[in-house]
Amino acid sequence: MLHDFPFYLGIIAIILLIIMLAEKIKVAYPVLLVLAGLAISFIPGIPTLHIEAELIFIIFLPPLLYEASWSISWKELWKWRRIITSFAFLVVFFTAFSVALVANYFIPGFSLALGFLLGGIVSPPDAVSAGAILKFVKVPRRFSSILEGESLLNDASSLIIFRFALIAVATGQFVWHEAAASFVWMVVGGAGIGVAIGWLIMKIHKYLPTNANIDIILTLITPYVMYIAAEEVHSSGVLAVVSGGLLLSNKRLWFLSSTVRLKSVNVWESLCFLLNGLVFMLIGLDLPEITAGLGTVSVSTAIGYGLLITLVLVVARMLSTYAAVVITLIARNYITVADTRSPGFKAPVLLGWAGMRGVVSLAAALSIPVQLADGTDFPQRNLILFITFVVILTTLLVQGLTLPWLISKIDMPDPDFVKPEEEVYNAIRVHLARHGLKSLKENYGSKLENETVLQQIALKWESACDMDENENMAFSEENKAIYLDVLNKQREWLLNKNNSTEIDEEIIRRHLLYLDLEEERLTLL
Repeated sequence: MLHDFPFYLGIIAIILLIIMLAEKIKVAYPVLLVLAGLAISFIPGIPTLHIEAELIFIIFLPPLLYEASWSISWKELWKWRRIITSFAFLVVFFTAFSVALVANYFIPGFSLALGFLLGGIVSPPDAVSAGAILKFVKVPRRFSSILEGESLLNDASSLIIFRFALIAVATGQFVWHEAAASFVWMVVGGAGIGVAIGWLIMKIHKYLPTNANIDIILTLITPYVMYIAAEEVHSSGVLAVVSGGLLLSNKRLWFLSSTVRLKSVNVWESLCFLLNGLVFMLIGLDLPEITAGLGTVSVSTAIGYGLLITLVLVVARMLSTYAAVVITLIARNYITVADTRSPGFKAPVLLGWAGMRGVVSLAAALSIPVQLADGTDFPQRNLILFITFVVILTTLLVQGLTLPWLISKIDMPDPDFVKPEEEVYNAIRVHLARHGLKSLKENYGSKLENETVLQQIALKWESACDMDENENMAFSEENKAIYLDVLNKQREWLLNKNNSTEIDEEIIRRHLLYLDLEEERLTLL
């Protein structure tokens, strides 16, 4: 391991360079990372990479799911709960069933149980890939909310299918009532354990004498505690992390200070940035080991099977999106739905095409045991691994590269937010200033007459209240450049002042932090 340490450091450096290149050429970085890993794997002398499934399930998956559950809007998640849950469970089940039938019919040696195993592996779309692509294009908020919400839950449903299929292959039987009871426990138990641990973590943050560093470290270990605790009692670790993360995210203002919230955002963004980069690079690097295990099946034949399964996934998701629209249009006559308007053909096309596969599919395939309990080789394990790799690579390249083009061609308007974002931002700013000024005058009127600092704050808010709510008060690019230059000159003065022994460095650092916050504020103006 130590011998290969420089290699892994080099991989991290390459990941950073590739992500910078992806930002430059406006391409989703998962696509370039997989291709780069694939190219590096063919270089002579490169260490053969063996990825343990536990590495992804235990090390990578909990923090990535936890960060996603903190990022998503609970309001949007609840608003679109019906279509999100249908995509996360019903569509995943339908996709796995479709894959099982096709694999059983077209791939020699594939039983229905093996087909369901493969279906459970490749059925969940990857949230990271879709999120990276949507950064470069503008889509309606409801579209991204549905994708984000689906991605939080579909991993759990697909892994449940995978676990049941694995038992069926190993034992040769499938007991429906036992499977149903196990499914209920995995869902209810996983969600319950996540909420319970989340509640306990809130109490620890709130009532124990922690500081910012301790609070941030607690946020780092929380998803691992949730995941491992749920898996130990054979419930869904994924649902535990998601449910606990949603609870803590929704209550963050209650138990985390503003300092912790500000610092933890940077920590978590950096951590998940690195984890995502490593995962997609590892997918490409693992190809030689996967290909070497094919045995008697030729590479061309295995590629053909992979492309066939990819086609099934695309068609099944497209059919599911249009079926969801039809069902919603019928259901609106009997129940209250989030939106009674018909979405037309545009939204289903985009939602159906955003089905890139990624980390969870790879981890599930790698977790298939090499041998059964009786010592015989697990049937079709290497072929399942190769098909999974082809599905991931094909969906990332084909759908990942064409989704931005498709979004730009369809040009779907946002029915939820008709006002420009900047106009809404400024309107809220005005109302917020009015509310603060009113509260200051009503509750601290006597103080306001004598305290200069409070008078300055009131003056600032009065100035904001005088703005027209529709007036665009955003900095021009020229003004931003001027202000940034002034901030840089102030930094230089502070750094020169720091050489003086008369001033405490901690004071200098506090002023440098203020300048950093001012520069960050520029990005929001």
